[in-house]
This record gives sequence, C-alpha cells and structure tokens, in this order.
Amino acid sequence: MKKNELIQVTRPTRIQLIRSVATSTAIETGQESRRLEEEMKAKREKFGHLKLAL
Repeated sequence: MKKNELIQVTRPTRIQLIRSVATSTAIETGQESRRLEEEMKAKREKFGHLKLAL
C-alpha cells in the first residue's frame, strides 16, 4: 500500500450487525440463525425507544 493511498472505512449497517450477532449466537447455542434474527428484529421494534446509558 502506498503512503498517499487513503483507506475508505465503511460502517456496518444495522441489518449486517443483527445478522452477525444472530449467526454468532446460533453457532454458540445450536439454534437457527434465521429465528434468532427475527427475534432480535421483534425486540428492536418493541424496545427501540430505549437507549443505552454511556
């Protein structure tokens, strides 16, 4: 890589994050990732108005 070359960093989308967490959890627990992903989406709709404290 050249010194003058810029690296463009993109942030993962919410969908990519949910899919990543669901897949990882599915591997660890032996559950279906598709089902876990749907559960996460449903919880996000239900509790989306809550924010994490920093």
